Amino acid sequence: MRLRHIRGSERAIAESPYVVQQPEQYRGRFHELFGNTHPIRIEVGMGKGKFIMELAERNPQLNFIGVERYSSVLLRALQKREEMDLPNVWFMCVDARELPGIFAPGEVENIYLNFSDPWPKERHARRRLTSPDFMKVYDQILEKNGRVEFKTDNQELFSYSLEAIPEAGWKIDGFTRDLHHSDMAEGNVMTEYETRFSSMGNPICKLIASR
Repeated sequence: MRLRHIRGSERAIAESPYVVQQPEQYRGRFHELFGNTHPIRIEVGMGKGKFIMELAERNPQLNFIGVERYSSVLLRALQKREEMDLPNVWFMCVDARELPGIFAPGEVENIYLNFSDPWPKERHARRRLTSPDFMKVYDQILEKNGRVEFKTDNQELFSYSLEAIPEAGWKIDGFTRDLHHSDMAEGNVMTEYETRFSSMGNPICKLIASR
């Protein structure tokens, strides 16, 4: 996936008071960062941050961390964050593969995956965020009853995920290929992509997985 690089984005992230610098130093003690012991939920591939910031605003009793590997994308989220008072949300600019070195086992309650890059070529399947390789990553940081929630408008990626996740030893607790017209729509928070794609008439898929 090619993204337009924004000059100065790395510096802005390094100087931002909303980004966790050297997050591995908080491994096993993120409660110190938040100043409380509320459950922690993370979004992997948070994009411009609409979803996680709205979740944080709706749920002050929970802590949220947005993970985004691309500095130019994270910069857009920081610009939004500056306009909001959200003490229960932080950001990280890291690759998802690094998560076991950042979070201790069982330190995360839920993981959200929203409109991830589908990596349509078969040789790139291991890069998909619902691949068995990445499910192993999530397994290392989620609490015993933790869940992964995944949304996409890409039917091929969703079909792949419905097969790959059980192959990784997980179970599918529920799924739909038309989220906005299903029982799973209750309490749904839309992402930027979800708003755009649903307005075009694209059905949104969602699944929830646990061990």
